[in-house]
Amino acid sequence: MILRSLSDLVNDDVALVRRGRYLSTSFIVGVGEDDWLVTVENGKIADVTTPPPLMASSAFAIRASESVWDAFWKPFPAPGYHDIFAMTKSGEMTIDGDLYPMMANLQYLKDILAAPRGNS
Repeated sequence: MILRSLSDLVNDDVALVRRGRYLSTSFIVGVGEDDWLVTVENGKIADVTTPPPLMASSAFAIRASESVWDAFWKPFPAPGYHDIFAMTKSGEMTIDGDLYPMMANLQYLKDILAAPRGNS
């Protein structure tokens, strides 16, 4: 699965790590039936785990079907699949939980979710 390489893709990008340097949180990325717990520490991806450990906490969750994520992770996504809010507006993605850490670090989170583009 493409999320296994997320830590390498993000942690090797010095500018991206710098942008997220004030963020330390955990969140869920739901891909179809599978949930992935992504742990960020000072802008670096510390861990990506599936399934999340029993009773693991996360600040928020972003979920969509596998086909929606595949469309999002294409090198040049089609209109409507280029952005998490476009997919949420169309009803193909859900975002829930404590949105404060997500919104306070929105560009960083959008960039780490888009990091796998073209690497599938």
